[in-house]
Amino acid sequence: MPTSTLTSRGQTTIPKPIREALGLQPGDRVKFTLEEDKVLLRRAGADLSALDGLLAHLGEEPVSLEEMNEAVRTAASKNVGAHEKSGGEK
Repeated sequence: MPTSTLTSRGQTTIPKPIREALGLQPGDRVKFTLEEDKVLLRRAGADLSALDGLLAHLGEEPVSLEEMNEAVRTAASKNVGAHEKSGGEK
């Protein structure tokens, strides 16, 4: 298991096998998470929990082309009506 020494300024070098495994390059940011007596090191931005629920709509029934066209017609007619009421040109 790779080890590293902490400097008097609180800095350390991430061992090469760890950098390679995480795909870390100079300038990359890392995130530290404390879990009881352990520290987890991750690439910053690699946490996928922000994507939670992104694909929730996949369980829904798809919308037909006709339903999409009707929704576009309805929205377009509302926009035209609002535009005409405001005195705008067609």
